[in-house]
Amino acid sequence: MKKINLSNNLKYKICISGAAETGHCAIDAHEKAEKLGQEIAGAGMILLTGATTGIPYWAAKGAKEAGGIVIGLSPAASEQAHIKVYRLPTDYHDLIIHTGFDYSGRNLLLVRSADAVIIACGRMGTLNEFTIAFEDQKPIGILEGTGGMADEIRGIIEKAHRGPGKIVFSSDPKELLKKLVDIIKIEKEKNHNGG
Repeated sequence: MKKINLSNNLKYKICISGAAETGHCAIDAHEKAEKLGQEIAGAGMILLTGATTGIPYWAAKGAKEAGGIVIGLSPAASEQAHIKVYRLPTDYHDLIIHTGFDYSGRNLLLVRSADAVIIACGRMGTLNEFTIAFEDQKPIGILEGTGGMADEIRGIIEKAHRGPGKIVFSSDPKELLKKLVDIIKIEKEKNHNGG
């Protein structure tokens, strides 16, 4: 019986992590986030978000308008809590999974569900998602020039003395995604070849 390799049919899942409140982000950060979503959808990948406002929301909007698939992981335990307690949006998503684990638990599940994480702008929650991705040795893309944590990551990596990780940097969404996909492919090849 011939063994079928189904892994070649799996779509890459890209998590966009960024500030839910974007008042401190670069003036064009939301446009770059939307472009990231469009690029992810255009490449046939799935966008994962924290089902929140701000940068992830704009990325979801870009992906959906480009015909992509968007899955959100909510910190809330139900749709009612998602909307009424957390005051989070439901549009521009195909599916929202209500984790019930508040923000820190949601962050862990979100990052671990992704093949790679992209950081754009960001505050403390974004830094939390970055450190989870770094510790889990996930491929990470940093969209520089968007403000917040994204523009602090190079310094954090240097001061952490833990090595460079699997991190790529660019201020251009399309170039960043291409660099990130190159790393994902290498990681997938290692996984399937016992590397």
